[in-house]
Amino acid sequence: MSLPSALSIRPLPYRPEFEQPEPEERATEDGLVSTLRTISQTTWKEEGRALRSVHAKSHALLQGELSVATDLPPELAQGLFARPGHYPVIMRLSTIPGDILEDDVSLPRGLALKVIGVAGERLADSESEAVQDFVLVNGPVFSAKSGKDFLSGLKLVAATTDRVQFLKKALSYALRGIQSLAEAAGADSAALKQLGGHPATHPLGESYFSAAPILFGEYMAKVQLLPVSPELMSLTNQAIRVFGRPDGLREACNAFFADHGGRWEVRVQLCTDLESMPIEDSSVEWPEEQSPYWTVATVTAPRQVAWEEEKSRAIDEKQSFSPWHGLAAHRPLGSIMRLRRAAYRSSARFRSEHGGCPMHQPKTLADVNLPT
Repeated sequence: MSLPSALSIRPLPYRPEFEQPEPEERATEDGLVSTLRTISQTTWKEEGRALRSVHAKSHALLQGELSVATDLPPELAQGLFARPGHYPVIMRLSTIPGDILEDDVSLPRGLALKVIGVAGERLADSESEAVQDFVLVNGPVFSAKSGKDFLSGLKLVAATTDRVQFLKKALSYALRGIQSLAEAAGADSAALKQLGGHPATHPLGESYFSAAPILFGEYMAKVQLLPVSPELMSLTNQAIRVFGRPDGLREACNAFFADHGGRWEVRVQLCTDLESMPIEDSSVEWPEEQSPYWTVATVTAPRQVAWEEEKSRAIDEKQSFSPWHGLAAHRPLGSIMRLRRAAYRSSARFRSEHGGCPMHQPKTLADVNLPT
């Protein structure tokens, strides 16, 4: 939504009591870390290389620039967005599993955005860094209501990590058919999509969401990255043929960026009511009629090779993304986000141990060592 001179809503200032840890949350965290390590060990044995525990396969690896909007109202001029500025970024589009699957196993997508050269008070364990990461998914909510539900879902992913790929393909085709029928009837099943029923559509046409909230300075917010350039918008819901094309999504992203650049808007939705916009339950979609998304920045990416082996070595292998890489003003909130802190750290540690090189967050874009 375009910027107002003053917001028509009254966001709630954050208070610590708004966060209520689940019973036995530490035990859930231990189970999560153990399950992620099981996934990593399985793919290490099968692939002979250290992969992310989730979102192992990338489809586009982009470099671009984030520009913070000018004249933001005080409620939006928070943290990274407190003043106008321009920052280099890298973006990684991926799909959920921890193993490298052919693209006709169609699953939900993610987009990780790393903003580089960000100054300010840092989150704990992020003090020496100069980045702000936003880790997003292509849906406004998480399928898990609680940390325990999140762990249960992850255990299902772990149980299928070493299964024969053609069985996953068969399941994906069947579930996509069921999902199409559900959508025709006006329903939408996040569970079906998680298991392989996601439509085979262009990932660059999707909108991506934090799904769970973060601090937004003195307030609380969810984040959205929305395609706004006409060329990207034309890809929304565009079907891609993935049958017989193991890397069809990469090919589609490369074909687009060979001819076009892209532009997205970074938007935030401020919490105005804890009943309808809970902090601890990330399965609830915050109603936009109560609090719309407001644009706080734009991201632009020029024409480029969207995916190549050299880029993959620089970003897939040598970079880690986490919502806990960032400013104290954007501390992740709620159960799912608290658990993700240990989860992302564990995955990065495994990759460092088995890849032979510790992960270092870039201070400048040159530190990423992208191909020229």
